[in-house]
Amino acid sequence: MSARVIHITGARPNFPKAAPVMRALDDLGVDQLLVHTGQHYDDKLSDVFFRQLNLRKPDLSLGVGSGSHATQTAAVMVALEEVFTEHQPELVVVYGDVNSTLAAALVASKLGIALAHVEAGLRSFDRTMPEEINRILTDSVSDLLFTTSPDANVHLGHEGVPEERIFFVGNPMIDTLLSSVDRFDASAVFAELPFEASDPYLVATLHRPANVDDPTALQDLVSALIECAAKAPVVLPMHPRGVRAFTATGIFEQPNIHIIEPQGYLEFMGLVRGARAVVTDSGGVQEETTMLGVPCLTLRPNTERPVTISDGTNTLVTPQTVVSVLRDRLAASADAEHRTPPLWDGAAGRRIARIIAERVA
Repeated sequence: MSARVIHITGARPNFPKAAPVMRALDDLGVDQLLVHTGQHYDDKLSDVFFRQLNLRKPDLSLGVGSGSHATQTAAVMVALEEVFTEHQPELVVVYGDVNSTLAAALVASKLGIALAHVEAGLRSFDRTMPEEINRILTDSVSDLLFTTSPDANVHLGHEGVPEERIFFVGNPMIDTLLSSVDRFDASAVFAELPFEASDPYLVATLHRPANVDDPTALQDLVSALIECAAKAPVVLPMHPRGVRAFTATGIFEQPNIHIIEPQGYLEFMGLVRGARAVVTDSGGVQEETTMLGVPCLTLRPNTERPVTISDGTNTLVTPQTVVSVLRDRLAASADAEHRTPPLWDGAAGRRIARIIAERVA
């Protein structure tokens, strides 16, 4: 079986980006396959997204699982080499900056297959972040580079990418948000919490290795969250694999911090939409809060998504400043107007699909 286009997804952030692109390509009659590498492989991080986003089930699931960066990337490369050799695609489409993205980019490039990168050009300029390395290397071998913000075009130009390969199309993850917003529903979560959805509350997510794997850094972050919880209860989704790192911090003994399991897309976005603020180290959450008008306090020294600061609701904070910034955000009007970035209009998937369809026509 052959396919003109093969899409590679590997982890939770990929699925909301791929769904609108694949739907638009279906509408254009483009033959395509979806390959899920299994970098995220349990229901809460993977399967539930296919159900909730109406994303078709993967045509191929590789099941590579977890491991070190080298182990995971190598396993995906070996598996994808077989897939691409068998199916002979004209174009491979990768999303974001996870290890599966880089692995697919390298294999496609070595086999002489054209490569499209959705969410190209984002830069934190912090090469201690594995995602930054993945972004730079993937962009360097891509033939079609689809950007979500004007600054990404500038970065790619500075890196010598020819202008004709770069397409400012908007953000397909926002397509998914806008098409799903009427279905956001956190009622099942609130049924297990000791407060109502109408009460003021915060949402927190912490997962980046620089924050979670360093016990000292993690303790500082948890101490900051405990201070935030004095302002409003904090809901913190946490995967069981993260429990060991957090146990020594004392976070589970905090009555105003509520640890819950990872949530599906609709449930988590329902939580975010109703929150007075979100404290996070996630890239995607910075974008989602920007569209929903929810203040976002990002516990990182930098962001590859500065448009969420200039045109959104995001603020970079440290464990030392997060409480004072939160105090200001809580004091501000919840109905204050906010800007949204250009072309975050729900049509990015269709723009991408038209360009891909022309490429493989």
